[in-house]
Amino acid sequence: MAKANVKDLLEAGVHFGHMTRKWNPNMAPYIFMEKNGIHIVDLHKTAVKLDEACSALEKLTSAGKKVLFVATKKQAKEVVAKHASELNMPYITERWPGGMLTNFVTIRKAVKKMNHIDKMKKDGTFETLSKKERLQVDRQRANLEKNLGSISDMVRLPSAIFVVDIMREHIAVTEAKKLGIPVFGIVDTNSDPRKVDFVIPGNDDASKSIDMILNIVSDSIKEGQSQRKADKEKSKEEGEKVSAETDTDFDAE
Repeated sequence: MAKANVKDLLEAGVHFGHMTRKWNPNMAPYIFMEKNGIHIVDLHKTAVKLDEACSALEKLTSAGKKVLFVATKKQAKEVVAKHASELNMPYITERWPGGMLTNFVTIRKAVKKMNHIDKMKKDGTFETLSKKERLQVDRQRANLEKNLGSISDMVRLPSAIFVVDIMREHIAVTEAKKLGIPVFGIVDTNSDPRKVDFVIPGNDDASKSIDMILNIVSDSIKEGQSQRKADKEKSKEEGEKVSAETDTDFDAE
């Protein structure tokens, strides 16, 4: 499993928290000191908590589970989209659709609508519509793609969500907790770590900090996915071996 390195975290600015007047007292165990009116995160504790989160994520993905990444703030959107896409994991980087988890059936209907429009364009049905109707359908398709395109392959609820800035994404966190879905999150000094199952204390405002943490997280998920692939290939080989032995037994008879 990929291990967090304190030096790398320091260079990426993961230790920079918020101004002291904006702090959440529940983050006290993860704060190292105050400097120039800003709280400094204890990176040794960040490294430990990051390793714990990575271990859990590796275990989840080695079992073939999906993790939904959530980050709608400007500094995190592109970084999260890049990592999630590489991992073939679903992600939300635009507005969080209310009921995304708690009313998943409705969200799936919207995704199916998007797929239906694509089918219309392929089979020629789209061309039978009037110019005004085609324009309306295209606008609807574009809007659905913007908000839900990144979760179009998510046919069931995720096994966990990974959140950047739990205060901004509080609706996502609340929905996940309501359904008992584990929440992994980068938690800055102004947030309440009690709302997250796997806390990663650190700067959730700088792209470089977010990217550094996601690099480590991604490596662990890739290891889990590789393990999953290796296990499936091994099972397949063992199945073929048993099948071959059975055929040999029949031939002998």
